[in-house]
Amino acid sequence: MKIDGNIPGSFRDPSGFLFWQDGSIYRQVNKAYRENYEHLLDSGLYRALVDSELLIPHEEVDMAHARSDQAYKVIKPEIVPFVSYPYEWCFSQLKAAALATLHIQKKALDFGMSLKDCSAYNIQFRKNKPTLIDSLSFEKYREGEPWVAYRQCCQHFLAPLAVICYRDIRLSQLLRAYVDGLPLDLAGSLLPLRTRFRFSLLTHIHLHAKSQAYFADKIVNKSSHKMGRQAFMGLIDNLESAIEKLQWQPKSTAWADYYETIHYSPEALAHKKQLAAEFLERIHPKIVWDLGANLGLFSRIAGERGIQTIAFDSDPACVEKNYLECVRTGQTNILPLWLDLTNPSPGLGWENEERNSLPERGPADAVLALALIHHLAIANNLPLHKIAGFFGKICLALIIEFVPKSDLQVRKLLSTREDIFPDYTREIFEQEFGKNFTIQCAARIKDSARTLYLMRKKVKVQ
Repeated sequence: MKIDGNIPGSFRDPSGFLFWQDGSIYRQVNKAYRENYEHLLDSGLYRALVDSELLIPHEEVDMAHARSDQAYKVIKPEIVPFVSYPYEWCFSQLKAAALATLHIQKKALDFGMSLKDCSAYNIQFRKNKPTLIDSLSFEKYREGEPWVAYRQCCQHFLAPLAVICYRDIRLSQLLRAYVDGLPLDLAGSLLPLRTRFRFSLLTHIHLHAKSQAYFADKIVNKSSHKMGRQAFMGLIDNLESAIEKLQWQPKSTAWADYYETIHYSPEALAHKKQLAAEFLERIHPKIVWDLGANLGLFSRIAGERGIQTIAFDSDPACVEKNYLECVRTGQTNILPLWLDLTNPSPGLGWENEERNSLPERGPADAVLALALIHHLAIANNLPLHKIAGFFGKICLALIIEFVPKSDLQVRKLLSTREDIFPDYTREIFEQEFGKNFTIQCAARIKDSARTLYLMRKKVKVQ
């Protein structure tokens, strides 16, 4: 249950804000936004976007829910099962979010409105489709005025996508450090010289960065910067074309090719799938986090049962392949995300509260931790009591696989280092996890030395 109160991530917008109340999420629309809100609905834009699954639907509720005398309306938007952030997305997710935002902008112009901001944080993946969650992002279009969200669109979308394509996927993690998007001067310095010969990148990143630097300490007369509707549409079309042309191909990695190289018998894999399915049937979770999901083999066992499944992995190539497969097959219950479990997403922004940490977005009904424990304990030197304590914070039920030292994969991890893990045993594993969980079932996986556990979080007596 979420704690009642305002949601810190929405406090910057004078048009309104989000808050939790009795387990539901609400958005107060302030009087200052009245004209724009009425136009959004009366023009037909809201209905067009909702019908196209580009905007989260909402319903208007009783004004008794209002939290201040500034309220004009209170709306109740549909809850997104899991809020993700741009630094957790793979390349194709960020690209899809960018193109969806520009498509929304085009539609808005058809109804006499425009996006007043282009924050990537306003996009969430609903049924695996990028969807705008901020109904207050629109304002009435005024002929001749430049696009106020242009800089943000470049910093949140074009710049990081270009840096990924021309340099390295890992540079998308700069979005953790720069919560208002990748600074254009930084992006320009990271991009190779040849990008200056691509008109779109020259214009929207390199020259745009110089323009920002030039006007940084000057008073700008907005009335002198006119942009007709045709020029406005040309700008959007050019941005859209630039983003569509950006491509990133995931390289072959040990994790992306995991199931092609692992020495795991077909019988063992089939039994492990069977056990995971049986355990999920026993606990009936609504939302599952699959930690170390790889390409989503076990995520699909949950997703096919209608369970909303967040498939985390630390390898961006795995996340990319998993997402593209979900799109190809129309799988709407699985959301692949990029996450290093040894350094998970922290609280960011003002007072470290605008973007929630991973634990703050839980607890999940259940967590899948398959073929993971040995990597945390041996490859990353995490003591079992630390691992057990962390899982105790993020889930109500746990399906976890213990991989003993006799297993080939553990022997590989230990082959290049000294065995300094005397406590890495099944007995101590059960003892440490038993402090936070009740072990309901432990089943040996056929044709292997591995054991799959079903655990339930212990209820603390007050």
